[in-house]
Amino acid sequence: MKRTLHGITLAAVLFTGGVSLAQSATSPSTMPATKPMAAKGTMLEYKGFMAPSDEKAFLERIHHINQTEILQAQLAQKNSQNPDVKGYADNMLKMHTDADQKLMTYATGKKLKLAEPKPMDEMERKVMAANKADTAKLEVLKGAPFDSCYMAGQVSAHDMAIGKVMAAQQGMGATGEMATMLTNLTQELPKHRDMAYQVLGKLSSAMGVGGSGGAMQGGTMDHGSMNHGDTTKTK
Repeated sequence: MKRTLHGITLAAVLFTGGVSLAQSATSPSTMPATKPMAAKGTMLEYKGFMAPSDEKAFLERIHHINQTEILQAQLAQKNSQNPDVKGYADNMLKMHTDADQKLMTYATGKKLKLAEPKPMDEMERKVMAANKADTAKLEVLKGAPFDSCYMAGQVSAHDMAIGKVMAAQQGMGATGEMATMLTNLTQELPKHRDMAYQVLGKLSSAMGVGGSGGAMQGGTMDHGSMNHGDTTKTK
């Protein structure tokens, strides 16, 4: 039980630290002016988040995120008995399947054959290993332990995805369809993360840890110079 509560609280801390990241993702003021494409093989950075500058490498990572979301949503449909968690998983399955189909259509049109992404540095290697371990854990958990692990992971995973997309948007210098795709992602991913946090709040309330507010606020997570946003929107 202590581990379950810790997982929920940790995800809330990640959320409160990432609120302003989601706000800046959807703010027109953050849209970069047209830039030359970044050098191939380099890593782009935005407030502590990293993304490859190479278009193919970036698409491979977003494709991998979509596939992971789809797999974990399928596990939620099978391993959860909570209607809120299952409803959230249904939404993720539909949204990420649609997003991945659009991504693959774009990649095919550009004659890009996407493969399993390989880590470009040690930090990315550790993140990929942790994500793989999280999915393996979800394969064996059932019921309430699954719910808390899945929803906690969804909050932090969407924070990471938003950061990666914003790093690419700010530094890649994308134009045309790619620029549109990045803009759409900065609009959709924060919605997914907000949905996850709302479900996480319901789980914590049911477990008697003060609801989605109270003990779940007040944490900090420093993404570079990022300021913390307003967390009063939780229900």
